[in-house]
Amino acid sequence: MAASPHTLSSRLLTGWVGGCVWYLERRAMQESPHKFMHLFRNINKQWITFQHFNFLKRMYVTQLNRSLNQQVKPKPEPVTSPFLEKISSGQAKAEVHELRPISPPSLPLSRKANEKELIELESASVIEASIDVGNATKEEKQWKEMKLHVDDLPGILARLSKIKLTALVVSTTSAGFALAPGPFDWPCFLLTLLGTGLASCAANSINQFFEVPFDSNMNRTKNRPLVRGQISPLLAVSFATCCALPGVALLTWGVNPLTGALGVFNIFLYTCCYTPLKRISIANTWVGAVVGAIPPVMGWTAATGCLDAGAFLLGGILYSWQFPHFNALSWGLREDYSRGGYCMMSVTHPALCRRVALRHCLALIGLSTAAPILDVTTWTFPVISLPINLYISYLGFRFYRDADRKSSRKLFFCSLWHLPLFLLLMLTCKQPPGGGSDKGEPQS
Repeated sequence: MAASPHTLSSRLLTGWVGGCVWYLERRAMQESPHKFMHLFRNINKQWITFQHFNFLKRMYVTQLNRSLNQQVKPKPEPVTSPFLEKISSGQAKAEVHELRPISPPSLPLSRKANEKELIELESASVIEASIDVGNATKEEKQWKEMKLHVDDLPGILARLSKIKLTALVVSTTSAGFALAPGPFDWPCFLLTLLGTGLASCAANSINQFFEVPFDSNMNRTKNRPLVRGQISPLLAVSFATCCALPGVALLTWGVNPLTGALGVFNIFLYTCCYTPLKRISIANTWVGAVVGAIPPVMGWTAATGCLDAGAFLLGGILYSWQFPHFNALSWGLREDYSRGGYCMMSVTHPALCRRVALRHCLALIGLSTAAPILDVTTWTFPVISLPINLYISYLGFRFYRDADRKSSRKLFFCSLWHLPLFLLLMLTCKQPPGGGSDKGEPQS
């Protein structure tokens, strides 16, 4: 019969010491099952798991193979701003190479030690180079005043005066002069174009001067000369003054006082009414349409010296054409106008924007029919202009119905070729001199 543990301990040790040993052995036998269950339940928290063994394995492999250590990755060179002075890439690379120390030619070390030393030296040089490049770019990001070169001044002034818009104004003025009855006077024609162009440059420059803080918030206008600081506001105002004074003088004394008064009124209407109204009410679109309708009227008055039905007809044609043109353009720029804080129909009244565009597309058909009635053109003009008027009206209806960027873009690009073709057809169908007043009289 096997002896129990306490009897075995009592044989080995007697007395007080034997009693203590017997008590400890009995306590261990009673608590061992509970300790085993506790360790089994918490094995994922307290005991070494598979992840620990895997980590130890990687540490061991890394210690054996030094090339597996993590290397310092150089930071990419930051993109410099286009407003700052540029540094050539060759100079930057030369500076980085100069910062890298050259390793000694002979080192009394083994091949593995040399490789380790090279890796450490290269990583240290890359870190120093990246720190120096970061300090250099930090200095470059500081504000620097842009320098104005004389060679860049003509291009800057052309963008300040919105040369494309000025060319459109001059072309409509020449169409009004050519459509007017009477003999064609070349000196008066050239003075009219020059004075109208100078007045348009002045009005556009003053417009940009007032809208600098708002143009900076729009992607379409953030690269304008005054926004970028390419020229000073004083230079812009001086340029506008130098254009306005001779332009009005040419129109007043070189052509006639009526044309000069219309030029002064148009500058005032564009700079003092249309420009501030863009941030107040959607009525700015109608005021801007009046501004665009005055140049052909100026061409008519320059040739005839008076305001008659033909002048108002040309003004009405340009007035109606601008609504499908501008409303389609502003539809794709709604986000920009919202950031700039402008009150445009496309932003605040989108349904009205589409209705007005369609309404004035149809109005072009009626104005074409009124041209022969007012003895401006022959009756051939309403017939040959009907296809292009129907096409722009169809695109206006598509824009009204779909109200998306695709339809607005098609309407806008159609308006770009519709106006010059429309005016060209008017010139080809111009009423011959005396053709409207001598209908009932036999020709001698």
